[in-house]
Amino acid sequence: MWDRVYIVGVGPEGPESLPPKALRLIEEAEIVFGGERLLEMFPKSEGEKVPLKHNLSDVSERIKANIGRKRMVVLASGDPCFYGIAGYLVGRLGKENIEIIPNVSSVQLAFSRIKESWEEAAFVSVHGRPIETILEKIESPKLAVLADSENNPAAIARFLLEHGLEDFRAFVCEDLGTERERVFETDLKTLSQMEGFSPLSVSILVRKGNFGRRWGIPEEEFSRRKGLITKLEVRAVSLAKLGISEGSIIWDIGAGPGSISIEASFLLRRGKVFAVEKDPEQVKLLEQNIRKFKAWNVKPVLAEAPDGLESLPDPDAVFVGGSGGRLEEILEIVCSRLRLGGRIVLNLATLENLSLALQKLEEKGLETEVTLVNISRGTRVSDLTRLEPLNPVFVLTGRK
Repeated sequence: MWDRVYIVGVGPEGPESLPPKALRLIEEAEIVFGGERLLEMFPKSEGEKVPLKHNLSDVSERIKANIGRKRMVVLASGDPCFYGIAGYLVGRLGKENIEIIPNVSSVQLAFSRIKESWEEAAFVSVHGRPIETILEKIESPKLAVLADSENNPAAIARFLLEHGLEDFRAFVCEDLGTERERVFETDLKTLSQMEGFSPLSVSILVRKGNFGRRWGIPEEEFSRRKGLITKLEVRAVSLAKLGISEGSIIWDIGAGPGSISIEASFLLRRGKVFAVEKDPEQVKLLEQNIRKFKAWNVKPVLAEAPDGLESLPDPDAVFVGGSGGRLEEILEIVCSRLRLGGRIVLNLATLENLSLALQKLEEKGLETEVTLVNISRGTRVSDLTRLEPLNPVFVLTGRK
């Protein structure tokens, strides 16, 4: 009797892809679990065949109850540890009750077909997952995307183009290892208009160049109205005070053309910035800057805060650059919605607003800190240099 369950990875060639040990295990198994396509590959197996559909919880309980009592094999496609069933079963059954016999993954096959190295590649699956997941790893030089019938290669291409991410060579690899195998290279625009994809496909995106994303962007590089932008030095201090992590949800209230939103987004992988701005013309400039700087995780919100905040997810960090005379209302809502451990950072130009905001944050029990940012920039006067001061800005930080 076996003291564990075996998870066997099966390649596209079916039984021919398996080593002798795996074939023997399948032949001797009393219960064989797997997708219908995989089960059909082993008609000579005399064990009970249990299809895997949406019954993983029940199946894992059955396996658990029969470890040490029945000889059991779970069939999986390719490498069971790569977006496969192995992770789920290890979590339910424990590592000591499982042995894994891997096969070649679809991604390995895909990179071999297009003759590209993959040691610097990243991987993501949108098979039954949100297509937005791609953005978490889009900065990788090469990205392999496991697709499905809905999030197919054309849908992936359209999604990237909508976010201003067109600088990729695209390779599509379908039905690898079968008679229907198809592999081709194209550009995203052409791919976005294609139809008729297999539900079993891998898209490999190879970046043509660098994104050019960087911090400390000079004001003149943003599309903006003259003067209506957070100065570079003040921006750097404010971003540091926000305490952003890669999964943060950020509100930028009074976002203007988006200098804070855009540079904050560069610190994120899974998070998102909601840039709240009341002026439609400023929102247009914001959208231009999002595309220019490839800040795909910034979402413009046309609203006059605090209106519009109710529809946003609770934030980990909030920046307030403008309040339109509604500072107290904004702080009331922000303090109640801010997650525990989160921070609010305000840029304030007057003593009156500093006093009001400081009092409000302390009333709400936030730990506060005030920093005065007083910057002078060197300017040339003939052959000499003099310092030209910028308006001083109070940076008020509150921590919940």
